[in-house]
Amino acid sequence: MCFPFRKAAGSLSVAGFFFLKKKVIFVLCTNLNIMITFFENENLRYAMIGSGSWATALVKLLLNHQQCISWFMRNQKNIDNIRENHHSRSYLQSVLLDPTRLNMSTDINEVIDSADVLVFAVPSAYFMSVMRNFTGSLDNKFIISAIKGFVDEKNLTIAEYFNQIHGVPFDRIGIISGPCHAEEVSMERLSYLTLTSKHIEVARALCDVFACKYIKTTPSTDIYGVEFAAALKNIYAIAAGICHGLGYGDNFMAVLMTNAFHELASFLNATHPDKNRVVKSAAYLGDLLVTGYSQFSRNRTFGNMIGKGYSVKSAQVEMSMVAEGYYASKCIHEINKEYRIDMPIAEAVYLILYEERYPPFVIKQLTEELF
Repeated sequence: MCFPFRKAAGSLSVAGFFFLKKKVIFVLCTNLNIMITFFENENLRYAMIGSGSWATALVKLLLNHQQCISWFMRNQKNIDNIRENHHSRSYLQSVLLDPTRLNMSTDINEVIDSADVLVFAVPSAYFMSVMRNFTGSLDNKFIISAIKGFVDEKNLTIAEYFNQIHGVPFDRIGIISGPCHAEEVSMERLSYLTLTSKHIEVARALCDVFACKYIKTTPSTDIYGVEFAAALKNIYAIAAGICHGLGYGDNFMAVLMTNAFHELASFLNATHPDKNRVVKSAAYLGDLLVTGYSQFSRNRTFGNMIGKGYSVKSAQVEMSMVAEGYYASKCIHEINKEYRIDMPIAEAVYLILYEERYPPFVIKQLTEELF
């Protein structure tokens, strides 16, 4: 916490400084107590915003502890299918959904108004179009973002967006991250989630919301690091896919992912240092590895198609799901103009996707920079 040492005229006295410091600490403790009391309420109402595979998996987890939740979907046909067939027609069809426990609607204002805790799991590319229809207030709501990427022309993270655009204090924002593929959650395979919030006590409360016999949870306070790591690992998964599509083997892939990890850590430490951040933990290194190697990774799949000769457009058309690393690549490129961090892998992906450079040539050049 930084405290101001300067005012418009003259210097802040020692007594004045300590008074201000006590006041700030009092406000922080008050906000923390309010949030602890908030999550002690057994009647909290939850809502899911989004209808894709990750949203569906999180709904499955929420229903382990909640009798009923609200669920916003843009497509009325999805709602009708769940009511009739008890599963999503497009995502994770093996997940059984009890429509009597789901208040589903295509009206985002109705869904948000009905809940205290809002979980957003919309692909970042579609987030602004969804929020454009929201006309209500987020006062006294708690936001949980499961979105991996950036929004708005300012390249804001989701936490920054809700804070700057809707005035939601960071005390009321949480982040959920992996390593965790929706497909394995649907199969109830043991998985690990990291729940992040400004206060560790609130993060622990969020852990209780999602934990179950096949989901282990870890609390964190690194909102910035977790959000950026989630976006960066998608870019590196695209790089892994491109290299696989070009015919590079496991030996090279190990070197690529090692260097990707160093890039990720360098970016986080240069842009937002945090002495409590452990980049070798699951939310950073673990999420990078599973996204770079897994058969379920849509970003790796997208990159693999690019490596095999697909154009960006043709790969996007053929895939039924969004590869968020495509959009994150441009955002990180723009953000890094300010910091000028050496990120050869992220830059190689940008050159291939946005400047249409020849993938074999770009990756051949990249191999000379790895170690």
